[in-house]
Formats: sequence, C-alpha cells, structure tokens
Amino acid sequence: MKKLGVFIAVLLAGTSAAQASTLFMGSYPDKMLVLDEATGAVQDRLTLASGLPTSMRLSNDKSKIYVTTITTSGIEVIDTKTKKVINSFSLNTPTVRYRFNGGVPDPTGRFFYTMIQKFEKLPDRYTVSPQMFGVIDLQKKAVVRTVDVPEEDVRNGGGRGNYMMSADGKTMFLIRDKVLVIDTAELKVKDRLEFSKPEATGIEGVSFGGGVETLRNPNEYVSLFNAQDPYIRNKIFGVGRFDLATKTFAFRPIGPAPVGGGMAGLQVSADMKEGWTVVTQEKVGNKRCEFWHFDLSTNLVKNKAEFPCRTRFQFGMSGDGKMLYIYGASYDIEMYDAQTLQHIKTVDLGNDTTGAGMIITQ
Repeated sequence: MKKLGVFIAVLLAGTSAAQASTLFMGSYPDKMLVLDEATGAVQDRLTLASGLPTSMRLSNDKSKIYVTTITTSGIEVIDTKTKKVINSFSLNTPTVRYRFNGGVPDPTGRFFYTMIQKFEKLPDRYTVSPQMFGVIDLQKKAVVRTVDVPEEDVRNGGGRGNYMMSADGKTMFLIRDKVLVIDTAELKVKDRLEFSKPEATGIEGVSFGGGVETLRNPNEYVSLFNAQDPYIRNKIFGVGRFDLATKTFAFRPIGPAPVGGGMAGLQVSADMKEGWTVVTQEKVGNKRCEFWHFDLSTNLVKNKAEFPCRTRFQFGMSGDGKMLYIYGASYDIEMYDAQTLQHIKTVDLGNDTTGAGMIITQ
C-alpha cells in the first residue's frame, strides 16, 4: 500500500510537471526572460545576439518562437522545448541597414514574411527604399525577395500590422484598417478586403483592434473592433473574427464603446466563451483603467474592476486562463484573478521588459 502511495505521488508530480507553463518575455537590452508561470520565478535569461526584441511570434505547431530585434535588425529563433536559441542572425552590414517589426513564418519554417525598409550608405549619399514586402530566408540568413508595397497600401510609421499565414503558405494576410491578401509567390496584393461597412448589419466604420496575443486558432484572427451605426452615430464595440480560409468577417456587438477613452488588448478563454479587455478613460492625472470581463455567448459585460494605471503597459492572460497580467515598461508583472478581477500578487522580474509582448507555452 505504501509503494502504491509513492507511485501515485510520483505520477501526480510528473503530470504537474508536464502541465507546467513557461512564459517568455523580451527585456532590455538584449534578453529573453524565461519564467515558470506557476511561481513567477525567472528560470533563465537568454542573450539575443542581434539585440533588443521588438516582436514575438509562436509557430502554429508551438515548437518555435520567432523574435525580431531592432538593434541590428535581426531574427532569433527559440526552441520552446529546450528553451534555447537555435538560430540567430543580423541583417545589417556596415553599409546596409534594414527596419522591420513583426512578421510571420511560412509553414515549413524556412522563410519569414514581413514588411521591410532598406537604408543603404553609398559613397556620396544615403538611399532609403520604399516600404516593401520582404522574404527572409532563415537558412541563408538574408533578405532573398522584396516587392514594393503599392502606394495605396503604404502607411506612415513603417509596416507595423498583424500578420497571418494560410495553412498552405500560399497567402499572407496583413490586417490593419483593411485586410490585404498577399500572394506569397509573387508578393503581390491580390485582394483588399474592406470591412468598414459589412452587409446587412446596420453598422459601419468597423475597425480592427489588436488581436488575441496568444492565438487560439492559427486559421482565425480574433480581435476587438469598434463601429458605429449609420443613423445616430452611436459607437459600439464587439469581438470580430476573420476566417483565413473563407476570407469572411463575422462579429458580435457587445455594447456601447467607452466615452473619452479607449480599449486595448483582447484575451479570450480557450473555449471562446469569455473575453477580457482593458478600458482606459481620460489622460495623465485623471487617467482611469478598468478590466472589462464579458460573456461572449450572450454579449454581456459580466463585471468590471478598476486597477492602478501605468503610463504605458500591456495586457495578457495566463496559459490556464485563470489570471490576467498587466506588464511592460516596468520590472514587474501585476497578476489579477480573471473571474473576480482582484489583485493577487506582484512578481519582480529583475529586468525592464520591452513591448515585444509575452508568449506562454506548455
């Protein structure tokens, strides 16, 4: 009987270890923090040879994290199982500089698609390229193809956007004020999907917000959206879903958009029945921050709770969906209960975190 008890204890310990989540976060000046999510303890600080991390992307099979860096315009690939950097390189040379932020790998993991600009130092002058769709070969560690972005699709401030890739790798989607459908073979925009006035909905001016940080379904982009009715211009918010396979957009209005403020971030439970966002009202000394927790099946706000504002911050959720995180531009993470919205604890990271976000793996 004693041996059976020992065996059960070992089995439970093994199961707990197997289910333990690991949290990856970028930090200054060139580090990737690796945390045990259950305890908040920093297990490792990976040095990124190419510099400061600015974006992170989890592969669809969850085996790799693709990190873009700004110091030397590089890419770092982290193996989620070993928690080690398995590929690292910089695109910059003494006479050539690149700028890009974010992107998406193809299904093979060989190529990385993004929007990019090139700055070249010539003997008598500098040249600056237009915004370009670019393909980076992760084996050759170089930009292998570029095509100029059409003038109508150029946006000031660089090419920041939300990138998605079709399951067959033949189409890239760039989701901004509209969805650009890009053929990966030719890097040409083959369609522009306007969702500013969906058919038969009674609302218009729909705009995508930031997507769910931890993508629940690689074939679907889920985000907050804002819209207004075309008659009395009441502004509302809701949850929008863009299906990559059918190229269709579906959404569910939830309620009136907050007045004099904004909504940032979206987190959704694994069963897609609950959602959370952060609402900010006013600015500076009068700034007010709240969690909003809503039921996605009934489109009703379940509860709200105010929390101490930061000048800048990001919003995340634990791997098991039980805690909400406020972090970024600081040395800590504030943890809150996802159901009661009450503060649980503050975890000291020992490093100032960047705006690259966080990725949680099992």
